[in-house]
Amino acid sequence: MTAERIHIDSFWRSLNKNKEELCGDRVMEKHNAECYVMVLADGLGSGVKANILSTLTSTIISEMIFRGMPLKDAVETIAATLPTCKERGVAYSTFTIIQIFYDGRAYLAQFDNPTCVIIRNGHLFHPKESAVSVSGRNVHVSNFTAQPYDNIITFSDGVLHAGVGMTLNFGWGQKEVEEFLLQETRPHDSAREISRILLANVNYLYGGEPGDDSTVAAICIVPAAETRIMVGPPSSKDQDEAVVHRLMSASGLKICCGGTTSEIVARVLNKELKTDGMLSSAADVPPKGFIDGIDLVTEGVLTLQKVNRYLNKAKADPMYLESLLTSKEEDGASCLVKALLKSTGIRFMVGLSDNPAHDAIAYSPISLNAKIALINELGDNLQEIGKIVHIDMD
Repeated sequence: MTAERIHIDSFWRSLNKNKEELCGDRVMEKHNAECYVMVLADGLGSGVKANILSTLTSTIISEMIFRGMPLKDAVETIAATLPTCKERGVAYSTFTIIQIFYDGRAYLAQFDNPTCVIIRNGHLFHPKESAVSVSGRNVHVSNFTAQPYDNIITFSDGVLHAGVGMTLNFGWGQKEVEEFLLQETRPHDSAREISRILLANVNYLYGGEPGDDSTVAAICIVPAAETRIMVGPPSSKDQDEAVVHRLMSASGLKICCGGTTSEIVARVLNKELKTDGMLSSAADVPPKGFIDGIDLVTEGVLTLQKVNRYLNKAKADPMYLESLLTSKEEDGASCLVKALLKSTGIRFMVGLSDNPAHDAIAYSPISLNAKIALINELGDNLQEIGKIVHIDMD
């Protein structure tokens, strides 16, 4: 098991070529308990053909690496497999591969895409690079140790072409993109913000009518931090104090879900439990609570069920996920889903005691087994979105 020293905040967006329904660029991300993999592929041309080529390339590479194939072997396999356009003499798809282990080891492979930009402490960082010849094609490979607050930005050549013959004679260019990123971004900016800033300027230079597919993918290295969520009372009351102390030792956010859970936390911490007197716009979500020292206090299973519905939709719809992050809603479910989406590492601390608050209910959809199943589904959905999730049963 890799010792977690860093976590990954990633985000990508594309602008389709003007009047094209499909983007010829494709970004594929995969995550497991050891590492994170991103592949940006740019299919030759635009439209359906380019979309198919880039999708195949990014899917094959990411899957090989995700299943344990060394990056070098994966590069050799895909580079040898890609056909070459007879007219132009170039590969049908270019690609950038980024693999980052949570202990900091990072590997970068670039084949005919614009050079990846790495910003460290406000300056450009250029890792040592070697060219590997694969089937007569040069793939540029680097390895380095990623550090907290490194920003890694990769993009397709549509970004470099922005403004050609319009606002700029020869397009933007690699150097200009690097200078823009140095001036307009900061070490603590989120990946979402960096992608938005760069892509907005690309769209501006194109006059709102992109002449090429343009994709920006940003990776921000953040210190490993774990949000801990206590759900339900422990199986034995003797464990209350130990479990609450584990909650309070979280390096990230501290959250408790459930009325009985909140009472236990307040009692152990010797703090007052207060209830939000404000009416919520979400009638199906009970009010939040407040405990000094706890970042978020919500009702239990009803709130978690709504969060799970949000995540089920968000994992398949990036725009919906973005709307959750920017939502102004302050009900318990909205606050909890935003906290989870902004976290990189998440640990659920699930109590195995039958909740006394449910004893009077003859048939309850919030039984212990149902609660465990719900937490497992939440964990699966969060992992699909790219979070590092652990579930403890107490």
